[in-house]
Amino acid sequence: MKAMNKNELSFFLRRSKRGFIGGLLCLAGFFVQAQTTETAPSNPNVRLGQKALIDGDFKAAANHLQKALPAEADDPDVMYMLGYSQYQIGDYKKALSSFGKVIQLRPDHESAYYYRGKANNILAVQTDVRISSSNRQKMLNEAVADYTKAIELNADDSKYYQNRGIAYRDLGILLGTSGTANYDKGLATESYDKSIADFEQVLVMTPGKKDILTEVKKAKVYRDNLK
Repeated sequence: MKAMNKNELSFFLRRSKRGFIGGLLCLAGFFVQAQTTETAPSNPNVRLGQKALIDGDFKAAANHLQKALPAEADDPDVMYMLGYSQYQIGDYKKALSSFGKVIQLRPDHESAYYYRGKANNILAVQTDVRISSSNRQKMLNEAVADYTKAIELNADDSKYYQNRGIAYRDLGILLGTSGTANYDKGLATESYDKSIADFEQVLVMTPGKKDILTEVKKAKVYRDNLK
């Protein structure tokens, strides 16, 4: 098997948008053969970050890839690896920035939209951090927008619908909680309806998923019990 050159690695990273962890396992098989000066990344921190990413050491990967900046800041593959590593270690705010840079460089990068959406959703529902209700609503709306863009780029990936359904559900919970500054029963009902529609789309694509069937039931109960 021949060594992976820079163009092949870039192709891998584009393809891996639809299954990055699985892609990493594939990449690991190539990595040992891609260590020559001609084929390995020229930046030593990118090489170290790439290796740490393959090994599952996301903290080390984030540290090495951060050191590769600003020299590699215009490389969407490097920025994606950095954002993914930051996401995996729970540094969601930095991940938002990194994935935003990827999207700026490559507006067709569906996985960057997906993970930016997940990072926003996670931050929006954190209960141990003081965030205003309006900012939580803003982050959830941004998550919905990112999942929607990912769906526009690839309508065949059920996880985009599933995660948008979760974001809509969380938005419904936020807007449907009486006593909060942004309480709005009408918008909460609309959010739950959209959540249910997305979960039902997942069931069309992957029939019989028990966790999604449960999510549909929960969203309907939440919606029907709005006050």
